[in-house]
Amino acid sequence: MVDFVQLQVLMKEWLEHDRTVRIVDAEGPTLEDAAAEAATMLGVSVKYIEYEILEKGSDGFFGTGKKDWKIRAYEQIKARKIQTDETADSDDIEFAVPAIENKDGEAFVNLRSEGAFLKVVPPKGNGKKATEKQALDALAARNVKDINAKAVSEVVKNASCEYIKVGTFDSNPVNDTSLTVDISDQDMKAYIYVTPPGSGGCDLSPDLILSFLRNNRIIHGVNKGILEDFCDKPVYKEAFLVAEGDKPVNGRDAYIQYNFETDQSKVRLREGANGRVDFKELNIIQNVVLGQPLARKIPPATGNSGKTVTGKVIPAKNGRDIQLPLGKNVHVADDDSTIIADMNGQVVIVSGKINVEPIYTVAGNVDIKTGNIIFLGTVIVSGNVEAGFSVKAAGNIEVHGTVEKAELDAEGDIIVHQGITGKSSGLIRAGRSLWARFIENAIVESGNMVVVSDGIVNSQVDADKRIICQGKRASIVGGRLRAAEEIHAKTIGSPISGTETICEVGFDPKGKEKVNSLRISKETAQKHLDDVQLNLLTLINIKKQRKSLPEDKEAYLHELMDHRQQLIEDVRKISTELESAQNYLDSLKTRGRVSVSHKVYTGVKIIIRDMKEDVRTEYKAATFILEDGLIRVTKYEEPDAESIKGPDGYTTD
Repeated sequence: MVDFVQLQVLMKEWLEHDRTVRIVDAEGPTLEDAAAEAATMLGVSVKYIEYEILEKGSDGFFGTGKKDWKIRAYEQIKARKIQTDETADSDDIEFAVPAIENKDGEAFVNLRSEGAFLKVVPPKGNGKKATEKQALDALAARNVKDINAKAVSEVVKNASCEYIKVGTFDSNPVNDTSLTVDISDQDMKAYIYVTPPGSGGCDLSPDLILSFLRNNRIIHGVNKGILEDFCDKPVYKEAFLVAEGDKPVNGRDAYIQYNFETDQSKVRLREGANGRVDFKELNIIQNVVLGQPLARKIPPATGNSGKTVTGKVIPAKNGRDIQLPLGKNVHVADDDSTIIADMNGQVVIVSGKINVEPIYTVAGNVDIKTGNIIFLGTVIVSGNVEAGFSVKAAGNIEVHGTVEKAELDAEGDIIVHQGITGKSSGLIRAGRSLWARFIENAIVESGNMVVVSDGIVNSQVDADKRIICQGKRASIVGGRLRAAEEIHAKTIGSPISGTETICEVGFDPKGKEKVNSLRISKETAQKHLDDVQLNLLTLINIKKQRKSLPEDKEAYLHELMDHRQQLIEDVRKISTELESAQNYLDSLKTRGRVSVSHKVYTGVKIIIRDMKEDVRTEYKAATFILEDGLIRVTKYEEPDAESIKGPDGYTTD
């Protein structure tokens, strides 16, 4: 019994629980996909969510009527505690234990032309056994006569789940149960419709129903267990599903099994005793040798035909074959499935095809002796890239020295073993990721990650995923850094520097830049339109007062009207494009965060999606996240080592 004080405590706990629950709606082609989508939106593992089904999905039939599953999900409060409490003991973890069903034994009566039959089923779990009294009461309810008490006792004792004759009844065939069948869903389902028996009428038996179904062309997909359950507990005057056909299963399409890492975003960072990252150990470039197998085609699978309840075969489609993705410097082996390298070099996927790219090496510096470098492969520079020169590569760029006020542009990765000193105008653009010892006074753009061992100073750095400063002197001081998922460093800001440090996460940097540009364009066009409309209104009023305008003013009036119409159309187009770009940003489910392993100083600006926060108090070992529309400071979260785990095959030799 709960007293008033206990009730107050419970209500307070429930209220606190409700305040912390985050609820999201998600959908997907399967229930698992919908749950995974909800977990992504909540930023937790699937096993830490609970959900209710808003709308069941459907595979449809032959491509029609397909519906997605829709759920409403929320994060488990206890599970959240387990995730965040790294010091929790193993005793705090709950394990799912299958529930044991407790069910009492039951007695069933079935009246047939041969007599009255009794069936007793045993209990489950901690359920109670059926008694002779229950059996006799069930027989009496059906007006059974000449009951064999000994037989009843044996049936109850054995509980064998079989019908045994134990008596008779006054049969009246006119009142027997009636049975009809309905085949629907293009012969994929069969239902029976049963009316209850009258006084003296016989019940149905599984064999009788089975015979009836066969007489009505239903010969496949009948579940005999369901028929037995139906006879025990009949469902009258309702359509009852008794048979389902098998849907055809199309064969799996052919696919390519690669023998190398195709995801170039995975990087293995190795930090030495001095706290610096040794880029010689990263294995960024995947080198291959002549004759090495690169990939193999797995052939398509044969489909499995389906069958309707009437026995009609539904053919399935076999998997589709695909062409081998043959690019440059590769060939097909004698088995017609394996792709082999024709030369030593770097294996890359370009436009979906496997290529082996040769590597171009600059023995010294990129300077007046070499001129600008343009190469359709990977470039390795043994020295420096001096100011005023550029290196452009379709593959990767690796510089063993420093990069001064120069331009580096690679479709793949960029590795700078020393550092980048841009002198406020150096531009580094990597299609995938960039690694450097330091970045100073430079402009950097990366299609994936930026990884720095010492620090980033007074630079503009954009990364589509992460910016990671990892090392003993890994600090970010000054400049503007933007990343979709995460910015991580040992320290951010400075206690003495007056340079503004801005860290932005939780959005696509290029997408947001486009939105800002469109907003400026719209404001400019709208202001111009307002000026034109004001001038136009002035001329129209003058014309009303004077009944006419001079010829030059009349021409100017028509010119303004045409110009206004063009500006209205321009504003409409910009607004449409702006709305589309904003909707794209709003649709992103990125959970951005800014983390510092040591300290973040006052004056640093943190921006997560559309929320801004000026750091007014120094924080140690903290992570900034967006929660319930506010930027919150939480326990420090280390960068996901698995997500920045790198591919094998890179060497500087």
